[in-house]
Amino acid sequence: MFAFVQGILDGVTEDGCIVDVGGFGVNVGISARTASRLPGIGEAVKLYTYTALREDAISLYGFLNRDELDLFKRLISVSGIGPKAGLSILSELDPDSVRFAILSGDAKAISAAPGIGPKMAQRVILELKDKVRLTEESLLEQAASAGGAHADTDSMSPERADAVAALVALGYSATESRKAVAKIPDTEGMDSGAVLGAALKYLF
Repeated sequence: MFAFVQGILDGVTEDGCIVDVGGFGVNVGISARTASRLPGIGEAVKLYTYTALREDAISLYGFLNRDELDLFKRLISVSGIGPKAGLSILSELDPDSVRFAILSGDAKAISAAPGIGPKMAQRVILELKDKVRLTEESLLEQAASAGGAHADTDSMSPERADAVAALVALGYSATESRKAVAKIPDTEGMDSGAVLGAALKYLF
């Protein structure tokens, strides 16, 4: 119904914020992560919104960028995940971390969100694994933060080693990750993201 709400931030509540739009106070539900990145009270704000319609209420949920809004929509498409649960997950994890957890089958990371149990986390992974994607750059960043690959990559170039680390973090075994990277005949002039992309072609 509403693509976005733009106005002056009037206040922040426990589970949302109030945006003054032409003299009207609009209540918008937001995640804790969004709340931490809002401008100051009295400053301009723009939130991309999702409208939830129920028999007894119309609720708006807002995000500072379209990427987070799109992921929110995917999360609430999962059976049993409503807007509050979707906000809970996005309060605990940033969008790329959510996608990485889904792609790597990390139910523990998703269930760390309040109100999200292991079964619900597994359902999120099952229903969204084929519907989310990470950029190669984001995948490498997530792999680095996860500690990289537990594989012998000392003899590899830094670009090949990074690609192996990303593949292992994504859920492939160290052996098949090394084999896929080894199949790339020449990585001269390729950065880590390009090597990762080439290696994935040998795994799909």
